[in-house]
Amino acid sequence: MEAIILAAGYSSRANAFKMTLPLGQMTVLEQTIAKFEGLCSRVIIVAGFQAEIIQEEMEKINSKNAYSFQMKFVFNENFSQGMFRSVQKGCNEVNTPTFFLTPGDCPLVKKETVQLLAKHTGNVVIPSFNDKGGHPIKLSSEVKEKILETNPKSNLRVVLSGYEKKYIHVDDPGVLLDVDTPEDYQKAIDYNKT
Repeated sequence: MEAIILAAGYSSRANAFKMTLPLGQMTVLEQTIAKFEGLCSRVIIVAGFQAEIIQEEMEKINSKNAYSFQMKFVFNENFSQGMFRSVQKGCNEVNTPTFFLTPGDCPLVKKETVQLLAKHTGNVVIPSFNDKGGHPIKLSSEVKEKILETNPKSNLRVVLSGYEKKYIHVDDPGVLLDVDTPEDYQKAIDYNKT
């Protein structure tokens, strides 16, 4: 299995480049990546805005030799045209029948949640907490093909609306927590300590 991590956005509401903000002993990006250890053979990181910072961060993570998966850096030159372009760029690289997809700023998901999602089959598998869908989502190669043939001006929601979704209820508020604003980041720091 592989994972796509979307790290191409502007971080416009975070007042800082959120992917490299510290969170516990790691950065936000590494916390997100680390959840796929032992489950994925490869993690594909799609960068755009300030891509060189993402590359440096990946080199730091790689130098730790802490992970068994390969990391693949992909640059989305059209990142300013929205997240779906990054989704397509990542899907271009996927070689496995199923894969995870998550924004890079969802660092607080429990590893157990990812392991649980990996066991479930379906075209679209989504973790759910308090009846709200979150991340990471698990998609099939059939969905990948649909994503790749969809107009780049569309979005993932439109593509996924054509599929039956399997919601997996998890006791993990982390599936809903992202780091979009300074307040979110503070919440993430507090949550990470618990």
